[in-house]
Amino acid sequence: MQFALNDDQIAVRDMARAFAAERIAPFALTWDEEKFFPVDVMREAAALGIGGIYIRDDVGGSALTRFDAALIFEALAGGCPTVSSFISIHNMAAWMIDAYGSDEQRHKWLPRLCTMELIASYALTEPGSGSDAAALGTRAVRDGDHYVLNGQKQFISGAGRSDLYVAMVRTGGNGPSGISTLVIEGDTPGVSFGANERKMGWNAQPTRAVIFENARVPVANRLGDEGIGFKIAMAGLDGGRLNIAACSLGGAQSALDKALAYTRERKAFGKRLDEFQALQFRLADMAIELEAARTFLWRAAAALDRKDPDATTLCAMAKRFGTDVGFEVANQALQLHGGYGYLSEYGIEKIVRDLRVHQILEGTNEIMRLIVARKLIEGAR
Repeated sequence: MQFALNDDQIAVRDMARAFAAERIAPFALTWDEEKFFPVDVMREAAALGIGGIYIRDDVGGSALTRFDAALIFEALAGGCPTVSSFISIHNMAAWMIDAYGSDEQRHKWLPRLCTMELIASYALTEPGSGSDAAALGTRAVRDGDHYVLNGQKQFISGAGRSDLYVAMVRTGGNGPSGISTLVIEGDTPGVSFGANERKMGWNAQPTRAVIFENARVPVANRLGDEGIGFKIAMAGLDGGRLNIAACSLGGAQSALDKALAYTRERKAFGKRLDEFQALQFRLADMAIELEAARTFLWRAAAALDRKDPDATTLCAMAKRFGTDVGFEVANQALQLHGGYGYLSEYGIEKIVRDLRVHQILEGTNEIMRLIVARKLIEGAR
């Protein structure tokens, strides 16, 4: 296990950290307020290799590790968790094509995905199937060289703006074995989008329903064989859960840094806030929890890189722990700011709003507990 970063990892982290400080952080509050999706800035990040972090290099990817990705997404989230999280979703969708697509599919889409000339979304959730993802109902009926799609995806990040949707659809019977994965181009006739959702946070990326009404998608756009779509979706989520935990830690670290600066300057009862032992202990606990979550995340990322048998369980553990810790640390940072923390100009309340959804997406934290519990019970039998 790694408990210290090597020179290459430090360079990757510092590169992402510098980009976030210069091109993301100064604009994050404005993007949030105006609900602006900064595609051009994300393409600048892609020019640094961040559009295809763990995509193979024969199609323009950076061929880095999941461990490297965790460092990158934490660093980017220090500038804005929303932007970092969307780039992580784009990477997850691109990886699914890289891992399960044919050579023709990989060379068709991935070079432009790695530059983010094309933007990708992940489409699993439906209005009637969230945590029970295997119950999805979007139907794809074979008609010659095409599938005819009918159904709806819900809460899709980037919907309406993304060029490709890596979507899980039902090509067979009920349950996981009836699900397949299709890459659907956004301008396909019969594909439409709902209104941009009004959300608590994550305002710098659009979230819409994706609606299929007799949309014809080539069979050639299917990843792998029919019936393995649920497996593909879950494999994508292992890495996605690490990424979203990293984004939580990056946002929370930024909130802690703001709290340290504020308590150093603010005075009450004749002393600086950071001179009160009770507040010193609170700051210490926040730092301890963040460091514990970061160490756990690194362990899970290293396990996924090694393809350890317990990697899925560790990813679920790290996601549950990291996103809970991230939100709690950000919330404590807001409390330390008092009334000023509730004002948008200080940037704390945005972090709290952004991080709250991390406990829900990529599998709710209740589902993370279920994954862990099932593994424990199976191992005890």
